[in-house]
Amino acid sequence: MAGEDYGIVLDFLPKGKPNTFKPEPIAQVIGTDSFTLLEIVPKPGVSLKVGEKIYVGKEERDKVEYIKKRIQFKELTNNAISELDKTIEKIILDGPKKFLDFFNTAGSITIKRHQLELLPNLGKKHMQDILKEREKKPFESFEDIENRVHLMPNPVKTIVKRIMLELEAVDEKHYLFCRPPAKQDDRFRHGFYKPKP
Repeated sequence: MAGEDYGIVLDFLPKGKPNTFKPEPIAQVIGTDSFTLLEIVPKPGVSLKVGEKIYVGKEERDKVEYIKKRIQFKELTNNAISELDKTIEKIILDGPKKFLDFFNTAGSITIKRHQLELLPNLGKKHMQDILKEREKKPFESFEDIENRVHLMPNPVKTIVKRIMLELEAVDEKHYLFCRPPAKQDDRFRHGFYKPKP
């Protein structure tokens, strides 16, 4: 998966985290493409708002001084965690095509297991109904999935739950939507980082 271009601010700490050696403003951000969790340092004098979309890509950044590091779920502040569900849902609703494509093209992982079965609350019956329906005609919206698949749980909420599982996991085998965690040694190879001068 490529690096993130944009992120949504989950929390902004103008004085940094308590008990840090070098206090500096930081924000915790989730990427809009692969749901990568990042800690960023804003440019001097820049104040960020929770829910704000900011550019975190490789080109000139207007609000971000540098990406401090990728972080794990357990490193999120309580405020960031409380924003996570609704932020993920907003990202899905703002760019539904990628997630509809998943329902329209997801395939088998093994002979006995299908990617669709990794979604929370989806069993073999749902999977078979989805496969049967998409053969007739690709799904065009989340409502279309709910209307055509009997007793289908809310597709958006289902994807949110799966993304939350992937973010919280430390040893997940299959990542459907999130960028797998980086090894510590590989962190500077991901295109996010700009070493401190």
